[in-house]
Amino acid sequence: MRYIKYVLIGCGVLFLITGCGGPSRSDALIVIDAGHGGHDCGALCGGKQEKDLVLQITKKLKKAFKSKGYKVYLTRGKDKFLKLGERTRIADKMDAKVFISIHANAIADKGRFESVQGVETYFLQKTRDARSQRVATRENAAVLQGADALSKDVIIDSVLNGPKIVESNKLAIDVQNGIMKEVHKKYRDARNGGVKPAPFYVLVGASRPSILVEVGYITNTKERERLFSSDYQTRIAKGIVEGVSRYLDNRKRDLGV
Repeated sequence: MRYIKYVLIGCGVLFLITGCGGPSRSDALIVIDAGHGGHDCGALCGGKQEKDLVLQITKKLKKAFKSKGYKVYLTRGKDKFLKLGERTRIADKMDAKVFISIHANAIADKGRFESVQGVETYFLQKTRDARSQRVATRENAAVLQGADALSKDVIIDSVLNGPKIVESNKLAIDVQNGIMKEVHKKYRDARNGGVKPAPFYVLVGASRPSILVEVGYITNTKERERLFSSDYQTRIAKGIVEGVSRYLDNRKRDLGV
């Protein structure tokens, strides 16, 4: 028995030394942004508001990240509006590893409410895709009030080059895959909208990998019901955490740290 005890202790020490217990998360701060808020309710449909939905999801997301050992900060933990720049400024000030903005999608054409659905993850980039442009325009409306066309172009052109865009794209892919893998465990018909580039201004200010997740279409009856259910929100949160963890682990390997 004494021999077995020493063997177990030795294995435990070796387990810790070699890092087989998994990578440490304590040095990684994640900033999560619940879109809209306050006077800006975001998308509206079926008596539901986007600002309420995304706040519910970000709170579950915070809990899920913390359960994995991450440090987490929410740009808003209640119903309030933040101006352009405030959200990403928080991420930079706190030196976050990644910035994640949570939103819900919508379309204006009522005749297509029940046919358009799906989870989509975006990273900052100009695009010729009309659909992505429309989504970005809707989300940008509240934060860019008063800004002229030239100002908007200057803002986005200033950050379109450099490693942040490449890393944001990688992060978006891992998060989208994580969400769909988790959601499909129960909701096999959930649609994968994919990863897309779009000029979301809420992502402009962060000097770190940043993505915007459109968790689904509030204008689609079936998807709206799912989105406001605790189970679906929990699965989205778990999928995002798995995706971010995969991205950060790969990033550490690439950097050799």
